Amino acid sequence: MKTLYLLRHAKSSWDFEELSDHDRPLSTRGRSDAPLIGQELSERKVKLDLIISSSAVRAISTATLVAKELGFAPEKVGVQEELYHITAEDLLMFIQSLPEEYTHVMLVGHNPTFTEIANLLLPERSIVNIPTAGIVAISFDCGYWGEISPDNSKLLFFDYPKNYR
Repeated sequence: MKTLYLLRHAKSSWDFEELSDHDRPLSTRGRSDAPLIGQELSERKVKLDLIISSSAVRAISTATLVAKELGFAPEKVGVQEELYHITAEDLLMFIQSLPEEYTHVMLVGHNPTFTEIANLLLPERSIVNIPTAGIVAISFDCGYWGEISPDNSKLLFFDYPKNYR
């Protein structure tokens, strides 16, 4: 059994016009939404073996804030530049090549790719949009990441901050 958590970064700030898209920080709302989702995941007793974030500042900040709430050492959050502008097809290959010793993995990244990959892996479920700080949890009835597919997937939950406001 493998479990994948797809977490879209929290709301970013547009206050700094001089910054590139990659370097935009979290907004005030984003800095409160990320820990909120982390707390909700903690209440669900989510335990992670690995967190990998896009290299974008807003994604790393989101991953770090969520990790803290889950008791996952923030300095152990991995960063993969390729997750910043990855296609759904390449993301699927990335997931299928995850190290087998990890069973519960969270990826932190961006739309539209995260919504696309969620729908690719859950064809019976039509997720129109994963909002900022939204998370999709999917379990796979298989022993290897390379075996994940829509045929062995199950939606565990789809959650986001507006459910708590």
